[in-house]
Amino acid sequence: MNKSYQVVIIGGGPAGLSAAHSASKAGAHSVLVIERDRELGGILQQCIHNGFGLKHFKEELTGPAYAERCYDMVKNLPNVDFITDTMVIDILPDKTVVAASPQQGLLRITAGALVLAMGCRERTRGAIRIPGQRPAGVFTAGAAQRMVNMEGYIPGQRAVILGSGDIGLIMARRLSLEGVKVLACLELAPYSNGLTRNIVQCLDDYGIPLYLSHTIAKIHGQDRLTGVTCTKVDENCTPVGGSEFYLECDTLLLSVGLIPENELSKKLEIPLHPLTGGPIVDQYRHTMREGVFAAGNVVHVHDLADFASEEAEIAGRAAALYTLGQLPKAQSVIEVNAGDGLRTVVPQRLSLTGEQEEIRLFIRPSAPQRGATLSTACGGAPLASRPIPVAKPGEMIISTITADKAARIDKDLLLELRK
Repeated sequence: MNKSYQVVIIGGGPAGLSAAHSASKAGAHSVLVIERDRELGGILQQCIHNGFGLKHFKEELTGPAYAERCYDMVKNLPNVDFITDTMVIDILPDKTVVAASPQQGLLRITAGALVLAMGCRERTRGAIRIPGQRPAGVFTAGAAQRMVNMEGYIPGQRAVILGSGDIGLIMARRLSLEGVKVLACLELAPYSNGLTRNIVQCLDDYGIPLYLSHTIAKIHGQDRLTGVTCTKVDENCTPVGGSEFYLECDTLLLSVGLIPENELSKKLEIPLHPLTGGPIVDQYRHTMREGVFAAGNVVHVHDLADFASEEAEIAGRAAALYTLGQLPKAQSVIEVNAGDGLRTVVPQRLSLTGEQEEIRLFIRPSAPQRGATLSTACGGAPLASRPIPVAKPGEMIISTITADKAARIDKDLLLELRK
C-alpha cells in the first residue's frame, strides 16, 4: 500500500500526539501518526501514578489520563490519521517510510516532513555487566512496571532496586503498595538521579533505604534469584574491599538509565550527540537532515512528559511550516555549548534567521550544586545570567532567551553553571 502525507510522525506517545496537534494547528493538511503498540499513549499507558500534567495542562493527572488528554486534542481533527500496531522498519533517503502492519501488510508512506518521536528504551543488565549467573527474577524497572500495572502480575516477594532513576523509585512505592518487601535502593553515583519529589514520596515515605555510592557486585542463584552482594564504591566507581554485604531477595529491578531510541535516525545517517544519544537539533528541533525533525525522549531523556510535549509542539509546528515553505531560512548557524557545571544543552545549535523568536534551552547539570549562577555568554560577552538555588542532574533546568536577546546573538553560545 502506498500513501502520501504532508507530515509523518513516528511514535504515538505524548511527544508524537503533541507534535500532531501542533502540526495541524500550523496548517498541515495531512498528518499521520504511526505507533507500534496496540494503542496510542506510549509509555504513559503503564504509568498509573499521578504527577503528570502540572506544567502542560496545569492540572495533576495520571499517566493514562495525560495520554488521553493528548489524544483528545487530535482525535477529532479531520487532517490527522493514526496507524497503530505498525512497526516502522526503514526510512529511505527521500523520506519514504517503510512500515509493517499485521492488518495492512507492508506500507510505503511518502512524507513531506518527518517528526521522530520514538521515545527511549531502558539500559539492561548486559549494558552494565553485573557478574553472576542469569537466574529468573532480574527485570528492568519499566518491564516490571508493565507487568504489575497492565498485566496484573507481581514479579516477586523481596526486591532490591539498582539505580535511582525515576521509574525505579516509582516501582519501589508500587511494589510496596502491593505487599512486596523492598529491601533497598542502590545508586552508583554519590547523588540520586531521580526527582526530589520521587525520593521523598517513594522512598522516604515508605522507609526504604537509599544507599548512595553503592552497586551490586554479584548476582546469586541458578534458576531463580536468591540474593545479591552489594558493595560500596569510591569516587572512581571502583568497589571498596571489605564493604560488601548480602541481601536475600528473589527480585532485582534495574533502573540504570534510558537510551534514546535512534535506530531509525542512524539509518538516515542523522548526526547524534555523544552525550544525549539523540539527534543534534536546532531551536526548531530540525535535525541535520533536511526535512527531518525530532522531539521528546528520542532527542534527550526528559524528567517530565510535560517537557516532552512542549518540545514536540515546537517540532510539529516547524515540520508543518517546512512543508508549507514558511519555515524561516537560516542565514547562519551557531553552536550552543555546555561549559563548566553542565552536561548537556538542547538545542545544540541555533539557526539564525534574522527574525528571531524566544528560544527555550533544556539544560542538564553535571553534578549537584547549591547557590550557583547560570550564565550565558555570546562569543565571550555576557548575554544573560540567573541564580539557580539548587541544581541536580536528575532535574532539568529550563532557560529562556527572550526575543530581544536572541536578536543580539551572532556568535557561539557558552552556558556555564558556577558558584
